[in-house]
Formats: sequence, structure tokens, C-alpha cells
Amino acid sequence: MNKYELAVVVSAKLEDDDRNATIERVKDIITRHGGTITNVDEWGKKRLAYEIRKMREGFYYFIQFDGEPTVPGEVESRVRLMENVIRYLCVKQDGK
Repeated sequence: MNKYELAVVVSAKLEDDDRNATIERVKDIITRHGGTITNVDEWGKKRLAYEIRKMREGFYYFIQFDGEPTVPGEVESRVRLMENVIRYLCVKQDGK
């Protein structure tokens, strides 16, 4: 199994309940495709480097998980369709 980190930027226009539900859906997608979540780090509301969909701020989350090499592709294909997620990036963590 490889270690991955998924960075997710969620719309700042959402209420707390909707934002939490969005992150729970992302975590559910990871576990449903065979990933094991090891850590979820919430950075809170931050200013974006540039305007995205007329938004200047977003809530940042970093989700570390273990999984087979096919898991990140499956996760990205589903997170891409989520309306409340304005940006995402999944990277393989160095094993050192």
C-alpha cells in the first residue's frame, strides 16, 4: 500500500454542516474504494492565491490515506464532480 495526501479546498460560502457533510463524502469515497484514512487536517478558512468561481476564500482540508495505486484515480474522478469542492490535488507521499 502507498501513502497519499489529498488536499481539498471547499467553498467558503457553505454553512458548517454542509462543509462537514462534503468532507464526510470525500472520506466515504476514499474508504469505499479501499483506502484507509490515517489523518484529517483542517486548516480552516484561507485566502486563495487567485479568484476561483468569483470566490476569494476557501476552507482547506488535508486528508492522508493509505491505499492501492488505483485509489487516487477513483477518488479524483468522483471529487471532480462535487459542486462544493473548488480545488483538489492528490499526491503520493514519499516513503522516507
